[in-house]
Amino acid sequence: MTEFDAVVVGGGHNGLVAAAYLAREGWGVCVLERNAEVGGCVATEELTLPGYRHDVMSSWHPLFHLSRAYADFGGELARHGLEYLNTDAWTTASVGADGSTVRGHRDPVRSAAELSPRDGAAYLAEIEGFEAQADLVGALMGEELHSARALRLIAGLGRRLGRRGGLRFGADMLASSRAWLESRFEGSEPAHLHAPWVLHTGLDPDAAGGGFLTLAIAASPHAVGMPVVKGGSGGFARAFRSLIEAGGGVVRTGAEVERIVVRGGRAAAVRAGDEEIVATRAVIANVTPTQLYGRLLAGAPMAAEPAREAARFRYNRRSGMVVHVALSAPPRWRDERLAEVPIIHFSEGTDQVSLACAEAAAGLLPRTPTVVVGQPTVIDPSRVPEGAGLIWIQLQEVPRVPRGDAAEEIEVREGGWSEALVDAYVERVLDRVRPHVEDLDGLRLRTVALPPPELERRNPNLVGGDIYAGEAALDQSYLWRPLPGFGSHSTAVAGLYQCGASTYPGPGLNAASGRIVARAAIAAARGRGPAAAGRRLAARLRQ
Repeated sequence: MTEFDAVVVGGGHNGLVAAAYLAREGWGVCVLERNAEVGGCVATEELTLPGYRHDVMSSWHPLFHLSRAYADFGGELARHGLEYLNTDAWTTASVGADGSTVRGHRDPVRSAAELSPRDGAAYLAEIEGFEAQADLVGALMGEELHSARALRLIAGLGRRLGRRGGLRFGADMLASSRAWLESRFEGSEPAHLHAPWVLHTGLDPDAAGGGFLTLAIAASPHAVGMPVVKGGSGGFARAFRSLIEAGGGVVRTGAEVERIVVRGGRAAAVRAGDEEIVATRAVIANVTPTQLYGRLLAGAPMAAEPAREAARFRYNRRSGMVVHVALSAPPRWRDERLAEVPIIHFSEGTDQVSLACAEAAAGLLPRTPTVVVGQPTVIDPSRVPEGAGLIWIQLQEVPRVPRGDAAEEIEVREGGWSEALVDAYVERVLDRVRPHVEDLDGLRLRTVALPPPELERRNPNLVGGDIYAGEAALDQSYLWRPLPGFGSHSTAVAGLYQCGASTYPGPGLNAASGRIVARAAIAAARGRGPAAAGRRLAARLRQ
């Protein structure tokens, strides 16, 4: 039997962040990760050919640079080998089938110049309005919403905005991405550039709440650029591991936790293989609610209601897929301006994105998919052999279980994502890119695709290939994430906390939930804070 102050189940980035805070506090902490490396969705592998370092899933880290965790640990992580590279120029672009291109620049004035004079002025006004409230909104995104601190932040925002301003702000928070784009702008260029970005929040263009998030994503590169880790995102996980171990923590890989042991109504230990690892103060689970209540707590003495709610937790019917392509040389873009843009969307605007989302949700391969092409080597050429290139393709409108093809061109058989089906769909995706790159097929050396089943195999939090670890609809966000009756990072079991993309504030490399649970565990150990209220709630539920 081994004993620690805290055991972290799952070495995704929020689990690592939580462990780093606890180790800094002087706690004995152990991180248990089922895979051979920590990092979860933050990983780098030579997936295609030797010397080509591909970010398997997560690649771009602006949200982390905006996080409190980066402010707290950035200097230490640098000393443990984490080095970021960035751009002060163009950050993103969107290309239509006709070759029309709209670009976004780190300087908002340069971005606005890509639009009509009227829309450019409107864009700058939106960015200015967002930045005026970004301090309080950002702080709120890093707090437990069920806490006095969050209430004080909300009250402060209300006082700043006033009654009418607060009502307008609330309406904006609930608006869809389509509503935001169509109510603010007249031309097609803003939607062409920004409509695809709502997919990166787990929402579609018509979902409530997407408008504010689209604006937040638009504002982020203006604030911090488009940072990538030198040599690949795996350096992020290695630096955190080194930081934790330097603080006395233990990180174990190849260690899959099978059960959380509950004794006396409290999380007391975890079982990994034949070993019981005792947690004297806290267990932190960086997993989804269905894993937590359906597997790790199965059979544990606890109230039945949280398990029922967890069984109803929804995963997106639109899954993800990642395609990695090794190239003999950098892409030769017909529009030469794209050669210096790190992230390019191939999109026709709001209607096309919305239709592709609906097709994927209905189980169909989209006729015209939205394609995200990343060129990390624009910022970090060290990831490939000299003179070579690579592209990172993310698809966010993929059916979890394909039942047909919206274009009626690809044969879809029973059995889901066969190798033949993956190959056929990848060619459709590349057909979106081919007209814009000279001799793309001549440059291709090897292509590796990770369809939904492979994403889940690599990371069980990505259920059915849901790269956001749970539907981000309004009723499953904010106060109600992860569960409507238990929408906080505390759980129905005392001493047990949950973090990760399935919890508030949701998906993205924001490091927020890891920090929240660490602070809650530390406060509970000191006999104060939200976790004390969580213990009282757990006691009432056991009665």
